[in-house]
Amino acid sequence: MRTRSYKEFIESKAYTPIYSGIDVDPNSLNKHLFDFQRHIVTRALCQGRFCIWAGVGLGKSLQQLTWAHEVHKATNKPVIILAPLAVSHQTIREGIKFGIDVTLVEQPKDVVNGINITNYEKVERFDLSDFVGIVLDESSILKNQTGKYRNALIDACKHMPFRLACSATPAPNDYMELGNHAEFIGIRSYVEMLAEFFTHDGGDTAKWRLKKHGASKFWEWVAAWAVMLRKPQDLGFSADGYDLPKLNLTYKTTDIVVPAPDGQLFWMPSGNIQDRRYIRKCSIDERCKLAAELVNNSDEQWLVWCGLNDESALLKSLINDAVEVKGSDKEKHKTESMLGFQDGHIKALVSKPSICGMGLNFQQSHNMIFVGLSDSFEELYQAIGRQHRFGQVHSVNAYVIHDVKEGMVINNIKRKWVEADSMLEQMVIQMQKESIRLMGATQKESDFYESVKFDISDLVTV
Repeated sequence: MRTRSYKEFIESKAYTPIYSGIDVDPNSLNKHLFDFQRHIVTRALCQGRFCIWAGVGLGKSLQQLTWAHEVHKATNKPVIILAPLAVSHQTIREGIKFGIDVTLVEQPKDVVNGINITNYEKVERFDLSDFVGIVLDESSILKNQTGKYRNALIDACKHMPFRLACSATPAPNDYMELGNHAEFIGIRSYVEMLAEFFTHDGGDTAKWRLKKHGASKFWEWVAAWAVMLRKPQDLGFSADGYDLPKLNLTYKTTDIVVPAPDGQLFWMPSGNIQDRRYIRKCSIDERCKLAAELVNNSDEQWLVWCGLNDESALLKSLINDAVEVKGSDKEKHKTESMLGFQDGHIKALVSKPSICGMGLNFQQSHNMIFVGLSDSFEELYQAIGRQHRFGQVHSVNAYVIHDVKEGMVINNIKRKWVEADSMLEQMVIQMQKESIRLMGATQKESDFYESVKFDISDLVTV
C-alpha cells in the first residue's frame, strides 16, 4: 500500500463547495437587482447554504429577500428571516418596494407559506423545523461564542437545507466570527477550523493566529462558502452609483477639573478602564450641553449616540424635540421611534449604538454626535454606517465629544480604525480571485456573465 505524501494529505483536506441548492436563471431574478447582486444571489441559491458579508448600503435586504422568495418558490415551503428590532418593519417596507411579500410574525399561528420575518428576541417562540430556509439579517449576532442565540440557532438549524447569513463585513481581527458562521451554515465547526488553520499565539492559549503557511488556504476555504465585499469593484463590477459620500469627523473636547474619588486627597490617573469611566461620568454635564448646543442650533435631523443611561436622560432633557430610546422601553416605543426618525418625523433620536446602531437605514439624515466613545471600534463603525453608506447623497457630519483626559480612548479607536481598514482590505483581496472564479461554477450554461465587464488583470490579488 502506497503511503500518501504530506502534500497529498493536505490536498485531501481541501474543501470543495457543495452545490446543494437550486439552479435559477439569473435573468429571471428580481428586476431591481444590480449585476453584482444578481451574481451573489445566484451563487447563494445554487449553494443553498451561504454567507453574504457586504458593506453598508450594498443592498443586503433586496438580496436576502430575493433569495428567500426563490427558495419558497422552488420548495413551496415557508422561509423565515430573523432580524434586529425595527429592522423587521424596515425589511417589510423594502419588500413592498421591490414587489416581494413579507409577513411579520409574532407567534407560530401567524406563519404563512411564504416569507416570514420576526425579531431575534422572538425566535424561541417558533419551531424552526417548520421552515425550509432561514435568513439571519445582521448575522454578527453569531460572533459571541457563548451567546445564547449563536448556540440555539446552530442547533435548531442544523438540518435545515437552506441557510443564508447576511451581515456587514465581519470584524477583521475576529476569526471566531468567521468560524461561527461556518458552523451555522453547516460547513465545519469552529473547533475544526481552529485545528486546521490556526495555532496558539505564543503562551496565551486564549488567542489564536493563522498558521503562516496556511493563510492562503484559509481564505480560499472561506471564499468557498461566503462572499465578502466593501464595494462592487471588489468582485470586478462597475462602481457607477456606488460612491461613498465624504465623512467629516470632528472631535470636540471638554476639559473638566476631575474631583478626587471618595477616600483620596486628589485624583491620580492611571489610564485604566475604571479611570476612563470615572472621567466620563464626571464630564457628563459639559459633554451633553455641548451636544445639545449643536442640535438646537440646527434645523436638520440628528442621531445622538450615548453610552450611559445618565447621558441619555440628560440629552433628552437638553435637546429640543428629542426622542429617547432606552433598552428598558417597550418594543412598540422603540419601533415607532426608529421608524419615525427614518420617516423624518423626529428631529433628534437619542440612543445607544447597542440599541439602534445595527441594520437600520437612516440615510435620510446626515448629522450625528457621539457623546463619548467606548473602546469598541465595531460599535462606532456600525453607528456611523447608519448614515455613511452607499445611497447617501450628502456629506455625513459626525462629531465626537470627549474630555481631553479621555485621549487614550480616542487614540485607541483611531488605531483600531487604521488596523481594521488595512486588515479588511487584505481579507477582501485574499478572497477576491477565488470568489470571482467560483462565480462561474453557479451557472455553467447561462449567458448572464455577458453583462459583466471586468479584466481579471486589473484586480489586486495575492
